[in-house]
Order: sequence, then C-alpha cells, then structure tokens
Amino acid sequence: MVMAAEKKWFFTLFSAAFLSFIIFLSAISTFTSFNNFQTNTDVFTSSVQYGAHYPPSFAYYISGGRGEKDRIFRLLLAVYHPRNRYLLHLGSEASNEERSTLAVMIRGVSAIRAFGNVDVVGKPDPITYMGSSNIAATLHAAAILLKVDKSWDWFITLSALDYPLLTQDGVVEDRNVRCFGHSQWFISAYPGSGFVGGSPWVLLSRSFLEYCVLGWDNMPRTLLMYFTNVMLSQEGYFHSVICNSPEFKNMTVNNDLRYMVWDNPPKMEPRFLTATDYDQMVQSGAAFARQFEQDESVLSVIDKKILGRAPSRTTRGAWCTGPSRWWMDPCSKWGDVNILKPGPQAKRFMESMKSHLSDWNSGSNSCT
Repeated sequence: MVMAAEKKWFFTLFSAAFLSFIIFLSAISTFTSFNNFQTNTDVFTSSVQYGAHYPPSFAYYISGGRGEKDRIFRLLLAVYHPRNRYLLHLGSEASNEERSTLAVMIRGVSAIRAFGNVDVVGKPDPITYMGSSNIAATLHAAAILLKVDKSWDWFITLSALDYPLLTQDGVVEDRNVRCFGHSQWFISAYPGSGFVGGSPWVLLSRSFLEYCVLGWDNMPRTLLMYFTNVMLSQEGYFHSVICNSPEFKNMTVNNDLRYMVWDNPPKMEPRFLTATDYDQMVQSGAAFARQFEQDESVLSVIDKKILGRAPSRTTRGAWCTGPSRWWMDPCSKWGDVNILKPGPQAKRFMESMKSHLSDWNSGSNSCT
C-alpha cells in the first residue's frame, strides 16, 4: 500500500512538472505562429528606458472571443503606451479571419508599427469560463510575454468587457509611492482552508510569474494539477500559489483595481454598466471598470472626459507630440516616451492606492 501511494505521488509530481514544461514549450511554438501577425518595427524614434529611475512597464494580456475583435482593438487603443507590452488573444471559437483582421487593424496604427510592442496569438487556446482552460491560457500568455520581452514589471489581465478609468500616464504617475513596485501583488482574495479564492482578474509581478512558469519550486505545478480539475480555476490558482508560498504570501494586496456593481443577490458576473454609473465609476478611484455592452454610450463619455481619446485613436499621453486636429492623430508623432502627464483621474487613483497600501503595510493581507 505504501509503495502504491508513493508511486501515485511520484506520478502526480512528474505529471505536474511535465505539464509546466509543455506550457513553456507551447509558448515558444505559439510565438513562432503569431509572430506572423506581429507589427514590425520599421522606424524607432524614441528610446524606451527601463529601471528604478523610470516608470514601470506593464504587460497586458487582453482576451476575447468570437465577434470581439473590434472591442479588443478599442480596448487596446484605450490602454496603449509605447513603454508597455501587449498580447491579444481571440479564443479558438473565433475565426482566423477575425485574427487576421485584428492584426491588420493594429498595423494601421503608426505608433504600434514603430514600437512593435503588440502581438496577436496565432494559435489560440480554447477558453471555457467554468473550466480550467482560462488559467491554462493565462499561463500560456505569461510564458509568451516572459519570452518576448525582458523589461516589463507587471502583468495585467483584461477582457474585451473591461475598460480603463485613467490614462496610462496616470497608472504609472508616482513612482515614489511604489504602487506598482516589486513587493505587492494586487489580487482580490479571501482566505480558505488550504486554498484561497477571489477575483479572476489579477495584477501580478514579473518575479511571481517567473516563479509560476519557470519555477524553482514544485508547488505551483502541483497546484496546477489540482486546479485543472476545479471549476472556475482562475478564481483560485494564483491566489493559492501566492498564499502557500513563503516567499510571496505576505506580499498581497486585496484589490483587483476594478469597479464592478453586483446584483442583489449577486449573480455569476457583475451587471453591465451604463451612463447612470458614470459618476460612481469616476469617484471610485479604480483603474478599470467591468463590464460593458459593446458600444455602450458611457464608453464614449469615458473616452472624451477621462482618456481624451478620439475614435480609432490611442489615448493621448505626454509621449504624443503631434497637433490635435480632426484629420490628424496627435499620437502619430511622438517625443520622449519616458515622460508622463497624468490624466484627470490620477489623483483619485493614487489616493485609492495609498489606502490599499496602507492596509498592506499595517500587516493585514489576504493570506492570513
């Protein structure tokens, strides 16, 4: 009986390690295929600088399904900044034509063509909300982003139903506060017995994702094997890895940086936001809001009043130096991309972040 148990344990451990290895190899293979959709860097006129003396850089994983290419493109333009990296994923239910069209739309943006920091996954992963495919796709995306860019600091997951409530210059506005330093993980979670669960939408540090994907410890792979058999695994995997790791468990901040409104009693998803929610969204100090119907009118209000973004154009930041004319995109010309100009929501966001970090510094975290 003891030998049988040992064999079962070694088989589970080997399977977990093998699965992690497959994820990494798959990332390499997928990069080769989606690289055909990648925007090439033809002209590079501004040097992106990284390090402690410069703003942090974000890796955005933006996912959607069939019929959502236009929503993903609009979201990309809303959160675009030359300092960041972006990976767009249309699930396997979407057609190759949709992926190709999305790639063409991206190549039509001059800044993206020049900086070459946006990619589209060419071999898509299946995405099933209730199953484990979402967490597999997210880990796959993380492995790709770790491979293609060695400079980003934070990993952010967004879906086609999300939208930003501040400019990218505002997200990285105050380096001194260390809102997005290397010692906190923003992830909404609640304690459980051995496992921890919470929001499926996360902001994770690069070092933590390296621990999960490239890992020097078997624990992330062992938990991955467990969560492949758990419904809604994206609401528990990262949370449980963090809270079961001595290196990371005291470095969580219990917030997913999103404004959401739930029905009473709550359903599986928050309700769709409309213009009647605008004032509350603005006052929340959140970085993103969720969820919106396609072409919901309040998105245009956010574009105009918060992002300063015209239709089919990127959000204007300090890096944009072109004149603002109806016939010309001000971000079609650019200067120093390392200089920031916070938008109107930056102050509210920073106040919100200071509150969250104050709770973290007081010793109250999501794992205890």
